[in-house]
Parts: sequence; C-alpha cells; structure tokens
Amino acid sequence: MEHEHTREAIHRRLAAGPHYSYLRDWVYGGIDGTVTTFAIVAGVVGAHLLPRIILILGSANLAADGFAMAAANYLATRAEQEEFRHAEAIERHHIEAVPEGEREEVREILRGLGIVGDVLERVVATVTADRDRWVHMMLREEYGLPTAVRSPWRAAGSTFAAFLLCGLVPLVPFVVGLTNAFWVASAATTLVFILIGALKSRWSIRPWWYSAVGTLTVGGGAAIVAYVIGAWLRDLTR
Repeated sequence: MEHEHTREAIHRRLAAGPHYSYLRDWVYGGIDGTVTTFAIVAGVVGAHLLPRIILILGSANLAADGFAMAAANYLATRAEQEEFRHAEAIERHHIEAVPEGEREEVREILRGLGIVGDVLERVVATVTADRDRWVHMMLREEYGLPTAVRSPWRAAGSTFAAFLLCGLVPLVPFVVGLTNAFWVASAATTLVFILIGALKSRWSIRPWWYSAVGTLTVGGGAAIVAYVIGAWLRDLTR
C-alpha cells in the first residue's frame, strides 16, 4: 500500500503505532463458512434428501461451527497474547538480574546488522537507556515476536462475521425455494470463492486470478468430496 514519505507523514504514521490486520481472520472464516455450508448442500443433494434437510443442517452448521471457529480463534489469539506477556516478563527479569549479559545480547544483535566500533557502543547505550525499548527489541530480535499482539475479540468477531456472511450464500436459493436451487447455489458459491481470492490478492504479489483460482480449487474440491460421499451413502441405503 502506497503512503507519503514526507517527514510529517512519516512521523504521524509511526506515532500512531502498528496497524493490526485481521485479513487472515476474515479469509479463514469466509472460506470455511462457504466450504462447510456448501459441502452440506452438496452432500444432501448427492444423497437425494429433502431440501428442508439442507436448511436444518445448514443453519445448525452456521450457528455451531461459526461459534466454534470464532471461539478457537479467540483462544489462539489469546494464547499469542499470553506468550508475548510471558516472554516480556522473562526479559524484564533478565535485564534486572543480569544487565551486562543482556547488553551483550544487544551488541551481538547489532553486530549482525553491521554496526561496529564506537557507533555500536553508542547505539547499545541508547537502546539500553530505555527499559521498554530494550525489552521490545529483545522480544522482536531474540524471540521473533511482534511489538504487540492483536485483539482476540476482534479476531474472533472477524472470523464469525465472515463465516456467517459467506456461509449464508449457499443456503439462500433453498430459503427462497428456487426450483434449480442447487445450481444457483453452486454458481453463487463459485462467485464467493472468486471474490475471496480476489480480495486476498490485494495483499499479495500474485495476480487476482491466481489467488481466485486457488481459493476456488480448495472450496470446489471440498464440495465435490461431499457430493460423492452423499451419493455413495445413498447407494448404500438402497
């Protein structure tokens, strides 16, 4: 994403702090909601069951699976927060207990960046003069952690919202009672996969169609498997 590089613009952007992206939560929820709901549709149609079964199973899936995914994402993101706080506590203890050893770690990190000589010592002194700056540097360089972590509530909410929004698409043709509901649902679901893939490409170096085809392949493959299993189980009950 392009942004200004004037001194004032750079100062405003960096002073505002890091920008947290919840794109992966939206993509994860959207793809899973569409895949699982359409897989139910395909399985029920493949088994030649009544359309109301689609609505019952699809609605149950939207509520239960959507909540489960959001809860799992909340717990996973909460675990990231706890990992960050645990590592931060360890570093603060080390800085308090063995400050010279921690300063040597800073020197080693800076040497790896090509800083040597008197400049190295001045930078070490500057970094270690501020305890918070010192800790954040160690978290980033030693542990590979970000300077802060995302909100578990926003991550979970993004997943749940995307799951519901995209997961509803395969069900709508059956809700309104279209005679060719399955084919309309198939076309609508294909479009959703393409749109999700195209959306992902805005944050990717790959073209939109490449991302769209990849998403469509994953989702379409899941639907085909569900349809085949449904048809196979139907044959077994004859």
